[in-house]
Parts: sequence; structure tokens; C-alpha cells
Amino acid sequence: MVPPVPDAEIVLRWCRAGLDALAAAREEIDALNVYPVPDGDTGTNLYLTFEAAEQAARETAQQAGEQAGEPTLAATAEAMARGALLGARGNSGIIVAQMLRGVADVLSRPGVTLADGSALAHGLTRAAEEAHRAVADPVEGTILTVARAAADAARHRATQPGSSLPAVALAAAAAAHEALDRTPAQLDVLARAGVVDAGGRGLTVLLDAFDTVLTGRRALPRPRTVGTHTVPAPAIPVPERAAGGPAYEVMYLLDAPQQAVDALKQNLATLGDSLVVSGAGEQWNVHVHTDDAGAAIEAGIGAGRPHRISVTYLPVQHRPPEEAHQRVVVAFAAGDGLAELFAEAGAVVVATATGHRPSTGEMLAAVDRGDARRTGDVVILPNERDAVPVAEAAAAELRTHGRRAAVIPTVAQVQGLAALAVHEPNRAFDADVVAMTAAAGQTRHGAVTIAARQAVTMAGVCQPGDVLGVVDGDFAVIGADLLDVASEVVARMLAAGGELVTVVTGDGADPGLADGVARAVRRGHPEADTVVYRGGQPRYPLLLGVE
Repeated sequence: MVPPVPDAEIVLRWCRAGLDALAAAREEIDALNVYPVPDGDTGTNLYLTFEAAEQAARETAQQAGEQAGEPTLAATAEAMARGALLGARGNSGIIVAQMLRGVADVLSRPGVTLADGSALAHGLTRAAEEAHRAVADPVEGTILTVARAAADAARHRATQPGSSLPAVALAAAAAAHEALDRTPAQLDVLARAGVVDAGGRGLTVLLDAFDTVLTGRRALPRPRTVGTHTVPAPAIPVPERAAGGPAYEVMYLLDAPQQAVDALKQNLATLGDSLVVSGAGEQWNVHVHTDDAGAAIEAGIGAGRPHRISVTYLPVQHRPPEEAHQRVVVAFAAGDGLAELFAEAGAVVVATATGHRPSTGEMLAAVDRGDARRTGDVVILPNERDAVPVAEAAAAELRTHGRRAAVIPTVAQVQGLAALAVHEPNRAFDADVVAMTAAAGQTRHGAVTIAARQAVTMAGVCQPGDVLGVVDGDFAVIGADLLDVASEVVARMLAAGGELVTVVTGDGADPGLADGVARAVRRGHPEADTVVYRGGQPRYPLLLGVE
């Protein structure tokens, strides 16, 4: 019998699945964003908020593991809610953070278990209530409406005979989709634009992800056309704010007692709109749109200690095309040798272990290191498959501040090297991005590694100690000798043609290994040149590329 998955592990899996799902839907949600301000960033804000929640939950689990223990449901839920509060971005992000606080309040109670679905129903109910309380002027046809419908359906299903966690989760997700489809009839600005509510769409993504974690069932993809509104292509210009609307978005974390926050809400309500205050105890996240940013900050000072203050001018002024800008290229390197290579090519380097998904914060910090004035154009080379959606979110965040940003979808270190090889900082931004993207896309990538455990791969069943050959992300070769497997990987990649073979040696790799690959290339494909670099990456004795 398969042992049941611990409740804390279910929450952790949902955090990761939800983050991946928001990454996939981010551009769609951004494009739907017309309320309360058509600034095209709801999907990005939800992703950044949930990324903070996922990271906090994961770190709590890792700390428990280091202490030879297992994370508890209460600790995981609390970490998730606290991470979301501290990392919340934008109106919808703060609302979702407050919803996670409501869920955590239920899951943290003694003796609570997810097994029969009743805790999920109570958690969603508390989440909907908390979200409604967080918004100063609740409006129907928004994420609040979708949250309430999901909670009502979950609570009803939990009282039925044969109730289970998957059944309750499915009922909540289905009701959320139905409520989302009704939002244009409830909010005139949505009807005029022909879209559903962006925040509500984000909530359906998260509920679908929870259903997937429990059942393996995938949500059906929504069409690219929603209502009468066709979802625009990525990187669309951010719309100007509506005439007469507030000029600034003000956000800050606030350390203050509940009584002071109640008075603060009344004060801020007179200064602007889109007021959302989430939190509990003495830690809060404040969001308001106002023409008087200084007064909004002073109100926070009067209530307690505001920090991490952010003021964003809502109408984005687009730069004239002839204006010249510094260009920053950020590259993620999986080893010290690779870091040196990227740096020599002019990139700002972020060192990261192979297989580690860098955070959006790490990417943005690297951009700031490369451009202290924070005005230059940005190109990001994630160089890891899981890092691509994170890079996309970072680029979207940069665009909200009026900066041009592009992600070259490099999924391997050798693709990043190929892109940087053709980078020309004096070339027009769009032309440079096209050239780098083409170079990366024309680079096939492979690797060799050692199997740590028995597993089923596309090449068959491997045993611990077997040598595995990777071709374009899939395990394609199983063997006993590193050189033999590496030579086979290169031969397969060269079968489709190629002029240059790149060999990147890993940490502790035998110096003769790369030489052996070069000899094999000369024997089988004398028309191809071979270059060898020291990468220093762990886990992979060789990284391989063919251009």
C-alpha cells in the first residue's frame, strides 16, 4: 500500500505547482488587467507574491529536515502566509496574501488535518472573509467574488456524504471558474474591455493547481481569446492610467498594533483609492493609490514603523526610440569557471548551483549591481529550464518601472555562452535580443552525469553508478564509461549538423575526458571544431553544446 502524503508535503507541493502555474499564466493575467488600474501587472504581482510564499514554505521544510525532523502542517502554512505578506506586490498580491493568512489560521489549529476536506473548506471560507475585510471598498466582479464562490462550494461539498479532500478541492475550483466567467456582468469596466477579472483568474490558477496536486488532473487551457478581448502578445506597452485617477501607487510594510491600523485605514481612505491592508498581529502590508504619496507615508509613520516603502508613478512614460541606454546582461552560472566566462563576456553573474531555481529577487538584485542608476535596458540569460519563468517575472517587474527588458530563453549553460558570444552592446536593443535568441536557439545541449539511484529514463532503467547521457534535456544514453557516453551524446547532436562543439568540464572532472571527446569529434566529424572550457559545475562532469 502506498503511504499517504503528509499534510505539510501537500501544502509544499501546492506551493510549487501554484508557482509554476502562475508562471505559465502570468502574461495572460497581465493582459486581462483593467481593474482597478489598467497597468498590466496583476499576473506579475501574483507570481512575485506567491514566489515569496513558496520560498518561505520551502525554507521552513529545509530547516526541519536539517534538524532531522519533518515540517508540520501548522509551521508550513504559517511560513507560507508570512512569506506572502512580506513579499506581496500590488493590489491582488496583497489580497492573496491575506487569503493565505486566513488559510493558515485554520490549518494552524491543533489537531487539524486535511484528510476529509473540511479543513480546506473552512480555510477557504476564512480566506474569503479575510480578503473582504482587507479591502477598504469591496467591489463585486473581482477576486473577492471568485473567492467567496469557491468557499461556498467547498463548504457545501464538505457537508455531503463521502466528502474527501480531492472532492472539496474540485468543487472549489469549478465554482471559481463559474464565478470568474460571470465577472464581466458584475463590473462594467470588465464588460467594456471584454475581459474577466485578472485577480479572479489568478485565483482560479491557484485552485486548479491544488486540484492537480491531489489528483494529477490538469486544468483545461483557457483560450487565448477571452470574451471579446484577444490576449495581447508578451511585452505589450503598459497602458496609461485612466484620466483623473491617482498618480501614485504607495506600498509599505508596517509594524503597528491593530488599533493603529484601524485608524490608518480611515486616514488612507481619504487620500486615495484601491486601499488594501493585509496582515495580522503587528505586521501589515499596506497598498493605496493616491495623488499625495508623502501623506500616505506620513500616515504610516503616525501608525507605526513603515519600511520597504515603494512609490510607483502609475502612468508609464515610454522613452523615445533614439534615446541611448546602458545595457545590462544578467547570466546565471552553475560553476565558478562558468561565472568567469560569463563575466569576461560582459555579463553580471549570479552564481547558482545546477538545478537550483534562482529567485526573482536575485535576478533584480543582479540587475541593480550592473546598473546603479536603474535606468538601463536589461537582458536576462536564465541558463536553466526552471529559471526561465522566474526571469520572465523579473523582466515584467522591470517593465512596470519603464525599463526595456528581455529574457533569452536559455535552458542550458552552453546556450547562455552561445548567446553572449554574439552580444553587441552598441547594437540596437531589439536587434541584439534577436541575435542572442537565434544563437541560443541554434545550440543543441547535452551533458553526462552519474546516476545516484535506480530510475526509469527514456533510455531505459538505470542503476546507481551508471553513466547517463543527456540530449536536449532528456536522458538518452545509459553506459558504464564517461568518455564513451559523452562521445555518443556528441555524435547524436552532430547527426543534425554542426560546426562547433563546446565542452565544459565540471568540478573534479578528469582532464583527459575533454581531450577524449575532442578526439572523438575529429574522428567522426572532422569538419567540426571543438572548444573546451573549465566550468566547475557540480554533478555534471561534462556539459556539451553543438552549434
